[in-house]
Amino acid sequence: MDKYDDIINLPHYEPKYHPRMSKYKRSAQFAPFAALVGYDEQVQECSRLTDKRLEIDDELKEKINNKLNKINELIKNSPEVEITYFIPDEKKDGGKYITEIGNVKRIDYINRFIKLTDNKKIILDDVIDIKINE
Repeated sequence: MDKYDDIINLPHYEPKYHPRMSKYKRSAQFAPFAALVGYDEQVQECSRLTDKRLEIDDELKEKINNKLNKINELIKNSPEVEITYFIPDEKKDGGKYITEIGNVKRIDYINRFIKLTDNKKIILDDVIDIKINE
C-alpha cells in the first residue's frame, strides 16, 4: 500500500462558507502590474524626436525682410501667405517647424510678430520662410 492510497479517491474539498473563486478572478492575482508608475510615459517622452532650431544667416534674413516689405505694400488686400516657422517644444530642447497658410492682417515690427486674419500671431524671429500667394 502506497502512502496516499487512503485519500486518493476521496471527493475534492468544497468550501462551506464562501463560493469557489472563478478562474478569471484567480488569474487576476498573477497579472502584471506597473511597478514604476509613469515609467512608460517617460520612456515615450524621451524617445520623441524634435527638430533643432536652424540658425538664420544674414542672406536669409534679408530675403524674409524683403518679403515682409512686399506683404506690407499689399496689406490692404490681406494677402494670402504661406509661412514656415519654428515652435519650441515645451518639455525638451528643440521643437518643430510648421507651415501656416493664412491672410495677413498686420505686421507689428515693434513687438516682432505677424498677425493673420484668424488672429493667429507668428513671431518674426521664428520665421524661416514666407511665400506670398498672389
